[in-house]
Amino acid sequence: MKVIVGSKNEVKLAAVREILADYPEVFPGVKVSGVEVSSGVPEQPKTINDIVNGAKNRARNAFGDCDYSIGLEGGFMASPHAKTGYFELQACAIFDGRNYHLGLSSAFECPPHVMKLVLEDGLDLNQAMHKAGMTSNPKVGSAEGAIGVLTKGRLNRKEFSEEAIRMALIHLENPNLYQS
Repeated sequence: MKVIVGSKNEVKLAAVREILADYPEVFPGVKVSGVEVSSGVPEQPKTINDIVNGAKNRARNAFGDCDYSIGLEGGFMASPHAKTGYFELQACAIFDGRNYHLGLSSAFECPPHVMKLVLEDGLDLNQAMHKAGMTSNPKVGSAEGAIGVLTKGRLNRKEFSEEAIRMALIHLENPNLYQS
């Protein structure tokens, strides 16, 4: 079985490989590779619609000579209950050529000074975390992620991605429950 991920980010690829290995009945002998594709949404999504559409677009744009493709997209979702007005989360879209199977990660709030850099200065989360002095790594999203910095390593970007992937796999592991 062949799965293509709509990204070459090694953290995302590692997350997909690790999770799919837990589902040998759905993904027997799976081989995972990544391709760079367009998300079709802003570089730093700021709506749940853009996050989910970005994941779907990545999955659709990666689909080709494979059984499934997977798109992962992180971004901010507005919430009037959050101190900053936004939560960060990740969406996963698994595409089989016809249908999408969607899942979301848990969500967290970035510090206000980081959100100000995102909202007012137009930085993406990597840039904002670096500029705010939260990390010395300008590509923190390709490493532990903002979640890794903020949880002091208790939850990292790979694990955060894995949450969204597992949630999307609910459909594939229980197809009889999700037939339309």
